[in-house]
This record gives sequence, structure tokens and C-alpha cells, in this order.
Amino acid sequence: MNKKHWLIAFAILIILLLAFFVLPSSKTETSAITTTALRGPFEILVYSTGQLESENSDNILIPEKLKDRQTRISYLTITDLVEEGTFVDSGDYVATLDYQAVEEQLKTAIDDLEKALSEYEDSKIDSNLTLSTQRDQIVNAKLDLEEKEITVTESAYESPSVKRKAEMDLDKAERKLEQVKDSYKLITQQEGNKVNRSFINYKQVRERVDALNELKSQLIIRSPRAGIVSYYQYPWGGSVKTGSQVSQWNQIIATFPNMNDLVTKTFINEIDISLIKPGQKVKIGIDAFPEKELTGEVVSVANMGQAMPKSDAKVFEVKIKVQGTDPELKPAMTTSNTIQTNRFEDVLYVPIESVFSNDSLSYVYLANGKQKRQIIEPGDENENFVIIQQGLSEGQELYLSEPENKEDFELTGFEIYTDILKKQEEEKAKKEQEKLQKQEEKPIPQNMELPNAPGTVVSSK
Repeated sequence: MNKKHWLIAFAILIILLLAFFVLPSSKTETSAITTTALRGPFEILVYSTGQLESENSDNILIPEKLKDRQTRISYLTITDLVEEGTFVDSGDYVATLDYQAVEEQLKTAIDDLEKALSEYEDSKIDSNLTLSTQRDQIVNAKLDLEEKEITVTESAYESPSVKRKAEMDLDKAERKLEQVKDSYKLITQQEGNKVNRSFINYKQVRERVDALNELKSQLIIRSPRAGIVSYYQYPWGGSVKTGSQVSQWNQIIATFPNMNDLVTKTFINEIDISLIKPGQKVKIGIDAFPEKELTGEVVSVANMGQAMPKSDAKVFEVKIKVQGTDPELKPAMTTSNTIQTNRFEDVLYVPIESVFSNDSLSYVYLANGKQKRQIIEPGDENENFVIIQQGLSEGQELYLSEPENKEDFELTGFEIYTDILKKQEEEKAKKEQEKLQKQEEKPIPQNMELPNAPGTVVSSK
């Protein structure tokens, strides 16, 4: 009996398998998916991610002596830096700047100082020798003058020619003495200038050595007050870190963010940036605390875009002011921002998927059984829906995708298309009129003469 049952069950199974694989499967029809035109409030939102940062912060700066031109050091490398987020007290260690670069400059400056000192001492000795020689010449000139005076006195009873020669020699001796004295004054001034130049050079090198020694003592950067260390963010992207360079043109090493005054910095793609305006409301989510939601407001929109890494796309920096405070918030936390670019209180809207278009018009497929393809005037849209300004009414049922027999649907609503074209022409004319008005209102620069063409009357007030 059991064997008979097994044979019957086996036979039924064979029949079912044959029916499944051999008999043709029946063609099933799928019902088309439809949607309904809705009326109510409508929001246009832009989503982005950002990063928290302090709007106002205290800075930890480079040593003051690095700004001194006497050091002749343009920049220094950060060789060590405390971890970002570290809490430091006043006077605690923050960073170390490159000792080796300062040591090399200091060694060169000390060598220059020894050389300058030697040149200064040599210039004083040379000046003494030169002036001593010049003083000897004055003494000799004076003795020669006295000798000539004695000769003139003794020639009083000599012949006129001898007497005249003695007087001429005396005159030459007097002129020579005056020349030697004048020369001594000039040489004294010249030698004094040489010594002063050597001293000034020595003084400058000595001051540079002192400046480098002072800078060397300031290479360990300490905190000016208590706070949480945050790495300085460059305006062009990136942040200060170990290996970064600081200079008098880039003086900030780190910051102490003020967590009671926060902004979130985000980047909006060039497609959506035209929607973003200062003053727009923002909902801010904190990735680290999914349960938290803050409010904010757009405070600035960059005028210039910047290229994204490894992409041709451009993005624009947008800063959002965070309203309120939260003790759990930390610098550099990631935020999820929802920017409300526009809001309509009562409009008609449909899903974006239900709207189709060709080169000149937009339309929807009505699901009322009459096979109508209705022309519409679309308005603003968000990521899911589009506003319908003309062509539909609340509650009308539409197809979400094009029907298989779309060619059978009759296109209706040409009056809407005509109205759209009329509005476009009016808008174009309005813009042209505004452009002409601006050109007419543009003042003529002063002292500029108008062309005196035939038939032109130039009047002056």
C-alpha cells in the first residue's frame, strides 16, 4: 500500500514538472503605476555636508622675532605639533619650529660678526697710520716755512734777485703748509667715514646675531591661555600640521576656537549655487549625535568657485551660522545641512517622474481612461516633486511612467503652450527695457565732450 502511494506521488510530481517546463507560460499583464496631483505647502531644499568651525577664535602665532627682518629668515618648518583637540593650559607646550634652520643662520652670522669686527679694528689702525703720516707732513711743512722765513731775513742785504728768490720760496712754503692742512681735514673726514662704515656693518651683524639668538630661544611655542587646540585651516584648503611652514605672511600655527560662536562651512555645487542666498534658513544635523538637530542661517556665499580634486566640477564655499550652543559640539565635527531655498504655502505639485518633455513643451499622461496627453506649465522643483502652474487640478490621476501605447494618447492643452510662449516674450521684452533704462541712466563722465554730429544739439547746464 505504501509503495502504491509513493508511485502516485511520483507520477504527480512528473506531471507538474512537465507542465512547468513544457507548457507555454501565460502572458501576465502588469497594471500601470499612477499618482495623484496634490496641493499644499512646498519646500525647495538643498542638501550638503559641512564641518563645524569657530567664527571667532584666538590664534597661536609664530614668534615675534621671526617677523624681524634682521633674522633674514623667510619661513620656518613646524617640526612637532600637539595633537588637535588637546586641552592645554596657559604656558603649556604646543609646537616646535625648526632649530636646524636657525642654527645654520646663526653660525653664518657669527662668522660674519668676527669678520666685521676684524675689519672694524683694521680700519681704526689704518686710519691712525694715515692721519699720523699726514700730521708729520704738516710738521715738516711748518719747519720748511720757518726755514724760508729765516732765508728771507738773511737776504735783506743781498742782491734784488737773491732777495726775490727767497721771497718766492717763502710764498711756496706758506701755500704748501695750507695745502697740507686742508688735505689733513679731508683725509680725517674720509678716514672717519671709513671707520664709521666698518662700525655700522659690525653693529648690524651683531644685532643680527642677537636677533637670531633671541629667535632660537622662542622656537618652542607655548600656549598663551587655556583652551582646546585646533589646527589652523588655510583659506585655500587643508590645515597646518607637522611639516607645514610658517612665516610673517602666514603667522597662525593653531587656534583656540570659541565654541559659543560656531559656523559650519560647506561647499555647494555650481548647479545649485544659484539657489543659495544669505539669510536662508538651515536645519543642521550632527553626524556624531544623530539625535541632535540645530538651526542655522546662511551668512555668506563665495563669489568664486573652486575645482574639486580630480574632477572638472566646481563648488562654492558657503558659511552657515549655527544658532544656539551645545557643550557637546567640537571643532571639525561633520554636519548634514538642509538649506531651505524657497517655500510655497499652497501650490499644486506632482512627482518629477510623471512629467515628460520634448524640445519645446512639457506634458503628463492622464490616467482617466480617455488617453489624453496634457500640456502643462511646470514651475520650481525640488528633489522629488515639481510645481504645476497650469494644466492640472488637484486630485487628477497621472501615469508615473510612459504608457506602452503612448502614441495613442492625444496631445491637448495647446492654449497653455501659447500662454507660455507669450509669457516668455513678455519677460524678454521686460529685460530688454530694463537694460535700455540702465544705459540711459548711466551718467556721462565729467569733462567728456559729446560728438558734435550733424543734427545733434549739445546743451550745457
